Amino acid sequence: MPPAKPHPPTPFTPLDFQLVLLRRMADHNPDLVERARHELGVSVAEMREANRRWQAWTRAPRSRGTAARYRSVLGAPESVTARRVGELACEALRWPVPLWPGLRFEALLGPDGAVWNAWLVRAPGAAAPELRTLEDLVPWSCTVDEVARAFTPARPLEGTAPTRWGLAFTAPDAAGTPRECAAEFTWGLLQRVAVR
Repeated sequence: MPPAKPHPPTPFTPLDFQLVLLRRMADHNPDLVERARHELGVSVAEMREANRRWQAWTRAPRSRGTAARYRSVLGAPESVTARRVGELACEALRWPVPLWPGLRFEALLGPDGAVWNAWLVRAPGAAAPELRTLEDLVPWSCTVDEVARAFTPARPLEGTAPTRWGLAFTAPDAAGTPRECAAEFTWGLLQRVAVR
């Protein structure tokens, strides 16, 4: 009997990619991730497997470039926009993310085609939350850019992992007292705020 042929690898899908985003957020908001996982109809094991496959793919010796990987998984971008960062001309590629319909996954490509940044941003035309006080800073409600604009001047903080960012800023509490804050973001989405 001839040996069985190996099965071709299962394609990595947009659903798998959403599971990768969720896996990084589980450290900060396991309850929100659990609800999202149920909404997507996947098990904890499926989420772990998607993350394992993504990590293996990104670390493979002959892995595609990051932008090509995003295109392979997410398809053609919904939009490609020219953007300037200082003196450099860049491109912002955006894809819809069904789990967060008001957001888009954005990859910012430098002039050489390398991905400089990849995170969730507000979708064009989608209403952004009103951010006035600490109480408005609810996990998963806003993006890095939205918090930075609402509470200027915000200062970037070093993230604890490649997909994590931080911001230091001053925001009033419910009584109007200014408080020093540090917000943590994963894939550009607010996860938590610590008051100093």
